[in-house]
Amino acid sequence: MTKAGLYVYAIIPAEAKTENKLGTGIDAERLRVVAGGSVAAVVHASETEPYQGPDSHVERWILEHSQVVDAAWEAAGTVLPVSFNVIVNPGESETAENRLTQWLAGISDTASEHLEQLRDRVELRVEITLDESVVASNSPELVEMRQTTEARPAGVQRLYRKRFEERTREIAERAADQLYTAYRPRLAALAEDLVENSRPGRNPGSVGVLTVSLLVHRFTVDSVGVELADIRDSQPGVQIRYSGPWPPYSFADVSEVDSSAP
Repeated sequence: MTKAGLYVYAIIPAEAKTENKLGTGIDAERLRVVAGGSVAAVVHASETEPYQGPDSHVERWILEHSQVVDAAWEAAGTVLPVSFNVIVNPGESETAENRLTQWLAGISDTASEHLEQLRDRVELRVEITLDESVVASNSPELVEMRQTTEARPAGVQRLYRKRFEERTREIAERAADQLYTAYRPRLAALAEDLVENSRPGRNPGSVGVLTVSLLVHRFTVDSVGVELADIRDSQPGVQIRYSGPWPPYSFADVSEVDSSAP
């Protein structure tokens, strides 16, 4: 059966010579590049329904999608990633390719400008948390509370431990708020753009300080690592998760391509 839809991975400059450098797509589908104006989309022929299945399959499909975006990014030097499971379907009287071509032509000028702005730029993701146990060991109030708790009869220690845990959380969250106001501008100063994500979910024993995505030039990646190392070394209890470089997912600003697109 003919696959009538087009699954879209990314937008790239139309002049980029990439088709022989992209490999294959989800489930080893053959990739194509469809142009419209000065931009093009990396696609494969697809069923009109989105990918659905067990979690293990979805995880694999998302990884394969990301691998195509990475390959397009490396081949073209700049990319506007499209999120997983975006499919252009045919209309009543036109093919999916015609619809996609028209849509690309309509966004051509804006997308071309954005692609040039993102050329040689990468996304770095940073998550900073604070270890509650370190906060507790450095707080005179909490040290005294712990000693008081340990001196109580065993039968009432449970109540005092609960109060100690609640107070530890309050003090750690206050410290995290103070660190946030110090760290955010330090990271922003190193980036061309910054997207602040929701603070990380509370993990046992730690509180979130900040979670951000940074847009930086490839040549300045190391400076971010140096800054994070200084933050880690100068603040007891700070824990940092740092990943990248990634294609600029958080800064792509691509209007969604779906079955309702022109």
